[in-house]
Amino acid sequence: MTRPFLQWPDARLRSMAEPVAEVTDEIRTIWDEMLAAMYAMPVGGPGVGLAAPQIGVMLRLAVVDAGTKREALRMANPEIIKASTIFNDHDEGSPNLPGLYAKLSRPESVTMRYLDEHGTLVEKALSGLWARSAQHQIDHLNGRMFFDRLGPVKRKMLIARHLKQQKRGR
Repeated sequence: MTRPFLQWPDARLRSMAEPVAEVTDEIRTIWDEMLAAMYAMPVGGPGVGLAAPQIGVMLRLAVVDAGTKREALRMANPEIIKASTIFNDHDEGSPNLPGLYAKLSRPESVTMRYLDEHGTLVEKALSGLWARSAQHQIDHLNGRMFFDRLGPVKRKMLIARHLKQQKRGR
């Protein structure tokens, strides 16, 4: 079963996700559902990451796969413990606001700490799209949307465009 993506402004997208006490078979099943939803994302091909709150599961779970071989990272309680001082700009979007994108600047690389699918605490360095997606997912886990990183004028314009699309039934 694939859970539907919540649509902004669903209040759960603004809520902090709860920590995962331990990695269980239930958590692994949620990760599997998340990966199925991520790989099936419409518009522009498969996504490169997904946080559990995006599908209504209010746990600190994320998946990231920015590779070409379907080698996803499954992360419970992910946190950034180090970020590069070099930033890159890139367009970001979300299935929770379909069809809307904005150029954001984020650190080029990060070192993450998280529990993996075996419940092992891992520290892993990520760069490029892997790092960008991990940072984006952590924002979701903290109740932030990508547009929260925009200035007030750009954010207001993006939200207005989204509301206009919703009224048209897109």
